[in-house]
Amino acid sequence: MTKCVALIVAAGRGHRFGGELPKQYRTINNRMILSKTIAVFCAHPAISAVKVVIHPDDLPLYRCATENLPILEPTFGGATRQDSVRLGLESLASENPDIVLIHDGARPFVNFDTINRVVQNTNETQGAIPAIPVVDTIKTVSFQDGKRIIASTVDRNKLWRVQTPQAFPFKKILEAHQSLIGQEYTDDACIAEKVGIQTILVDGFEENFKITTQQDLIRANNLLKINGNDIRTATGFDVHQFCEGDFCCLCGVKVPHDFGLKGHSDADVGLHALTDALLGTISSGDIGLHFPPSDQKWKGADSTIFLKHAVQLIENLDGEILNIDVTFICERPKIGKYRVDMMERLSSLLHISANKISIKATTTEQLGFTGRKEGLACQACATVRF
Repeated sequence: MTKCVALIVAAGRGHRFGGELPKQYRTINNRMILSKTIAVFCAHPAISAVKVVIHPDDLPLYRCATENLPILEPTFGGATRQDSVRLGLESLASENPDIVLIHDGARPFVNFDTINRVVQNTNETQGAIPAIPVVDTIKTVSFQDGKRIIASTVDRNKLWRVQTPQAFPFKKILEAHQSLIGQEYTDDACIAEKVGIQTILVDGFEENFKITTQQDLIRANNLLKINGNDIRTATGFDVHQFCEGDFCCLCGVKVPHDFGLKGHSDADVGLHALTDALLGTISSGDIGLHFPPSDQKWKGADSTIFLKHAVQLIENLDGEILNIDVTFICERPKIGKYRVDMMERLSSLLHISANKISIKATTTEQLGFTGRKEGLACQACATVRF
């Protein structure tokens, strides 16, 4: 599997924005811009790690912005953006990714579609960047007596406005940066161009703008108001076989039974199904992607770890869990007397009231593996508002 790492560049001082506080630490909808930017990459299933390049003076602000975000330790930037990117790339050598996505910390509206396009079009010899075709007529000018005079009209069919993330094969873009130390270029695609790395353009989108001025900040807040109240629903399903034991762990509650449940972790079929449902609301893959069963670290693990991870990803994206519905499918054990305990446990884990949680059970009328009492299944549904 291709290993992709996101490098978020946030070491700038924001001189064009003005004020003492760097723009990446300004807030939109009561959330720091940098925090919103990072959260998108943390939730994307193709991104295995995120690292941020910061100014050393901003470390306290950075800690505040990244609280509860599952990211690597930051690295300090240099005198220019180009220096900062190079230092960030060098700090990723121990991660040894196949692909690196270099993104501006002040572009908080990047979306999964854009990340998908650059990742899918990047390989060991080719990079990819999002861009938007120029639609306005473009003029070159000359200056006469302090006035701007039109000199010519540029063919706009060949002009594109580039954005980030800009994705490249990691080793090649690192070598490119190191070979061009001391030379100044406007973006990483320009550096790739100078050393012969082929870079293709993929579709960008207008909302992926960089917050550079006070007017951009107003635009960002207005955009959040327009795009608010996005409701998403997703489902999850899981099944585990019975094995030797005297209880089943279901939605974080130990339910007495003649058997236990067989699994790599604690085999909590309820939490596994619910975790997948929650991950589905943010298109973040499934539980096996975030916690591979091949990793011995999760052997016998408490499944509340998995659920808490999904909840944190949703909260990092400013999501609010509206309600969840869990249905156990089994002949035994009987769930009814433990329903309230499960609701209270989930209420604590999900940070929602118990009246937004439904726990049900049904049988398959003695048909199939559950009917033969060979195992237990669970389906879950979750609704989240962003």
